[in-house]
Amino acid sequence: QVHLVESGGGSAQAGGSLRLSCAASGDTDTNYCMAWFRQAPGKEREGVASIRTYGGVRLYYADSVKGRVTISKDNAKNTLYLQMGSLKPEDTAIYYCAAKDCTGVTCYCPSLRQGDFAIWGQGTQVTVSS
Repeated sequence: QVHLVESGGGSAQAGGSLRLSCAASGDTDTNYCMAWFRQAPGKEREGVASIRTYGGVRLYYADSVKGRVTISKDNAKNTLYLQMGSLKPEDTAIYYCAAKDCTGVTCYCPSLRQGDFAIWGQGTQVTVSS
């Protein structure tokens, strides 16, 4: 099983940018569907972006971030990224990366269905001030 560790969170001004990273270790020679989720204070966790890099690259973004964020994965470094720009105060949240094993099974990916993801990182805080 893969272990995920996020980094890159911090504080930024509205309109600024941040890049989050999610380093994967362990059993990385597996077809994992990857995604970023976030949870703002007092709100439920929501999906941000998802990526599939096996059998061709496919991406999916939540409407709330479309056009402002880019999800990518460096398979050589086993690292998932989320480049965020034009930041807004409402982007303030704890950001989590997640993975689900799609090896040898029917797997919907990209996906932002939280219940499908069994592996989660510890989260990284992003705070955007106006």
